[in-house]
Amino acid sequence: MKAAVFLGEGKDLSIGDVDRPSAGPGEALVKTAACGVCATDLHYLHGTPTFKKPPLILGHEISGTVAETPLGPEAFSVGDPVLVPPVWSCGACVRCAEGRDNLCERMMMVGNHVDGGFAEYVKVPARMLVALPADLPIQDSAIISDAVSTPFHAVINRGNVRAGEWAAVFGCGGVGLNAVQIAATVGANVIAVDIDPRKLELATRLGAIKTFNPKEDQVVKGIREATRGGADVAFEIVGKPDVQDQAFHSVRPGGRLVVVGYSFENWNLQVGRVMFREIAILGSLGCRSADFPRVIELVRQRRIKLEPLVSEKMPLAKVNDALRALEAGSVVGRQLVVF
Repeated sequence: MKAAVFLGEGKDLSIGDVDRPSAGPGEALVKTAACGVCATDLHYLHGTPTFKKPPLILGHEISGTVAETPLGPEAFSVGDPVLVPPVWSCGACVRCAEGRDNLCERMMMVGNHVDGGFAEYVKVPARMLVALPADLPIQDSAIISDAVSTPFHAVINRGNVRAGEWAAVFGCGGVGLNAVQIAATVGANVIAVDIDPRKLELATRLGAIKTFNPKEDQVVKGIREATRGGADVAFEIVGKPDVQDQAFHSVRPGGRLVVVGYSFENWNLQVGRVMFREIAILGSLGCRSADFPRVIELVRQRRIKLEPLVSEKMPLAKVNDALRALEAGSVVGRQLVVF
């Protein structure tokens, strides 16, 4: 099969033929329909270690159809459309038993611990597959796996956003734009923050009622004035200490800051404000397995829209171009490698 293989830091992915995997006991083989191109893939190219040492097939935002399964028709049949969650849980540890399997003690990430979706086929634990309704576009649905499910967990479970609240989203990439539309869907007054006017324009189409560009605006002051005291909840989705600081200072006393963006760097947090203003700081990682049916149903009802977020579809041969475009900051929405 054709695949794009990660060979090490600073190198382009190597596109060529590799052995096609076969499903073993408890596993399914998925024929990839599409795989999203995510900033996490850039982290590996920049030197963040992967658990499986190269060579490794990257890509973790996958949709496809079942090509091979040992479980038989009582679970999935060959040809069934499915979603592959980016994080696989063990189902047996304490965190899984609590229903927080996104924090599984033995979690594995596709495209990190094991080969991922920049390939024609990917091998998956069959119990992790998520059924996709036949009426959803199978390629576009790939972004549900991460770029939609991750902000759903952040907005609904961690941020606990409620109708009428002010929610500020810092960073309007693929995940941030979906945070905007999910917060708007539950009735929040959404503020979008980004340095790219194109992303802010799309955020407005997805439900943001106010936008700020740090290159032009005094963001913290502007948010405090617009909300008469500060946002009820802010989401930091960039992963940079200076943006984390802006998001932190934009929330009102008693407000919440949800940290979604990954950062290599430490953030010098003003602890005194956390205490005196009772600011809650919450981390958010991925999405719980139990939430995928809820997310998919919101997509089916078109309360969450996929089409505006899919910026480009390209063959596997252009995956390095996609990564370079993402690196340059020229991508609005999500690029998909399609098969």
